[in-house]
Amino acid sequence: MRQRHDRDSPLFDAQPTGDHAAQYLEIFRQAGAPFALVRLYAANPSSASHHHAENAIKCFLTMDPSALPPDVLPVMAPVLLEFCGLLSFSVGKRDELYISSRSMLATVLSLPSGLPPCIKSPSKLIEQVLPFAEEIVGVVMDELASLDMTVSSKNLEDLSNFFKVLRQQALRWVPNGGPLPKNLYNSERGHNDTWVWKLHEMSMNLLNRVDECLKRLEMDLSLSSENRGVNISQSRWVARSHMLVMLTQLDFISMIYEDLAHNLRLVLLAHRDPLNALVRCSKRNEHLHWLVKHKDLLCFESRRNLVLMMLPEGKDEYGELHEMLIDRQHLLDESFEYIIQARPSELRSGLFMEFKNEEATGPGVLREWFCMVCQALFSPQQVLFSPCPSDRQRFFLNGTSAVDPLHLKYFIFSGRIIGLALMHRVQVGITLDRTLFLHLAGRSIKLEDISAADPVMYASCKRILEMDAAVVDGLELTFSRDVHELGSRKTIELCSGGKDLHVNIRNRELYIDLLIKSTFVDSISVQLTHFVRGFSDILVDPELQKVFFEFLDLEDFDGMLGGSNKTINLEDWKLHTQYNGYKEKDRQIIWFWKAVESLSIEQQRQLLFFWTSVKYLPSDGFGGLASKLYIYKVSESADRLPSSHTCFYRLCLPAYPSLKVTRNQLQKITQEHASIFHILSGEVWWEHLHRAMLTSSGSQLRLKPCHKVPAGSRNFLGISQKPVSQQLTSDMDHTLPEHMDSNDVFGI
Repeated sequence: MRQRHDRDSPLFDAQPTGDHAAQYLEIFRQAGAPFALVRLYAANPSSASHHHAENAIKCFLTMDPSALPPDVLPVMAPVLLEFCGLLSFSVGKRDELYISSRSMLATVLSLPSGLPPCIKSPSKLIEQVLPFAEEIVGVVMDELASLDMTVSSKNLEDLSNFFKVLRQQALRWVPNGGPLPKNLYNSERGHNDTWVWKLHEMSMNLLNRVDECLKRLEMDLSLSSENRGVNISQSRWVARSHMLVMLTQLDFISMIYEDLAHNLRLVLLAHRDPLNALVRCSKRNEHLHWLVKHKDLLCFESRRNLVLMMLPEGKDEYGELHEMLIDRQHLLDESFEYIIQARPSELRSGLFMEFKNEEATGPGVLREWFCMVCQALFSPQQVLFSPCPSDRQRFFLNGTSAVDPLHLKYFIFSGRIIGLALMHRVQVGITLDRTLFLHLAGRSIKLEDISAADPVMYASCKRILEMDAAVVDGLELTFSRDVHELGSRKTIELCSGGKDLHVNIRNRELYIDLLIKSTFVDSISVQLTHFVRGFSDILVDPELQKVFFEFLDLEDFDGMLGGSNKTINLEDWKLHTQYNGYKEKDRQIIWFWKAVESLSIEQQRQLLFFWTSVKYLPSDGFGGLASKLYIYKVSESADRLPSSHTCFYRLCLPAYPSLKVTRNQLQKITQEHASIFHILSGEVWWEHLHRAMLTSSGSQLRLKPCHKVPAGSRNFLGISQKPVSQQLTSDMDHTLPEHMDSNDVFGI
């Protein structure tokens, strides 16, 4: 074969972009060039022709297939298929050039336009690709049989690409895209030489090997729980995330083989513990949405991790964050403008916010803002949401919200705020009613689901179901309901001709179903659409909104958004607190915890909020926070109040001389803090602070932040929040109560 020197031609260019590149490739293949090159490559390895042939073949293997023109990819696949077949026969399956060719073939075929048009039959394409897929499965199974069960990333990628092609083509071949009849892959009926049987056998063998690996992982977990000397670290589970990739591929193939789907379920059921350990440690680059079919096998931490992977990670650099400067006096209005006017991509980068005339910034301030905005937004005075009669922290959409001309935009704003709070891992003390949650998950609403939202309707419907036929007839109910909108009464038919259709014992269940649908679905459909739109704006993929909620139970979502509303576990608090300058057995620390124990539940929450800007703990308690809590010893006099650095979860505690003094100082913090941050109609109410300052004599207020921010710069990693006294404008002059001086920090 004559050596070519026109290396810039489309044939040898690593990125062929010419209009005739596809034609050149087709001529290249039909002229027998692949055969000639492989023949030269298989010749004497020390010859020049071997070297030139290797370089020529590598031109097809070193390019980025995704960057090729759309018309070139389909022609590339037949060339690569020919290279793989010839190299496998002539130099063997261990040859590096063959392995690279097989890998490139998998990559090209997995691309949307990579399938060769010359092979129109799905069955024919599967028959050509299946031998290479069997090889890579064999390699992966050998790696799984090793002591550490590790699989190379390249082999894992090739396996995923081949399985993707096989599944797509098999579903094209299967009638109606459903599972194949078992008689088509039953070896007893002589079908063990067909691609249907071979693909089934290959998949079952891989599942069996994964099953063996999960058993070994289960043993590791058992040893870890029985012997403290054996520690299964998170990084070790992350390194085994390839197990989830293979389970994902097997789930894809299980759409074709019903018994494979059944056996996969049995494997997952038998190994729930390692499955949950893998899911809890999985990263967001894995496509695990198929696990929604097996959510009953997953613990809360696993389900939570799966849905959090659907939310963006946010950016670390300040310049990439969406910046907000909020006036506390106009908290809701200004927050609305910043959030509603932002593009979804800007919000997904994360938020950076500060309050006007304040220097404090960082995660602590952001957590405070989320809690304040949510309490203002869900206030009944905003007529957007209505609280459940039995639980004032649980809300559903208000069907009369149209009294506010901006209500639909505010529902978009509400959806975005909820999504952003979840994204930033902030529990805001607000939860959604079951009817609203079921809406978001795309599930139907039954009678038992409305008990909290409308106990009167629930009780009435229950009675109707229990009545005798004569009593039901005596009610003279029709398939309609009356509503009051903007002072006028309106009759809504539950079905066509509903006003003339009477309720009786035979249709009463239908009547109740339609009544629930009209009340909790149809009447708020427009509001709900805008709320969902706002929430979806925050998701990485807006199409995953229903999947997000399908993964969760209402109790899961309550914990993620509202946090725990239970009594704070003092022992858990102590366990997650570390000391700097103090020791656990120091009398000041013993007095501190005794003083905390004497506080009411609400005062304990106020102390926690003062300390961390966290008022509602995650559902898993202090262990669910981003960091341990810290108590720092400070050399301040005993008449000074503690201060806090909320971004670092740090409480600065003077060495008080007695339990009584410690208790008094903590009481002052929780009382002042609760008054100052009382939310009323979306605005911060300052009257309590004014009254406290103006009714006592003492030194004049001199504003002093806990940590100065250099001019023109910000520190997103955390700056201690300033005294609440500093939350007045910096030029105001007030007197402090006599127990405080100008250096006291009693805010967050």
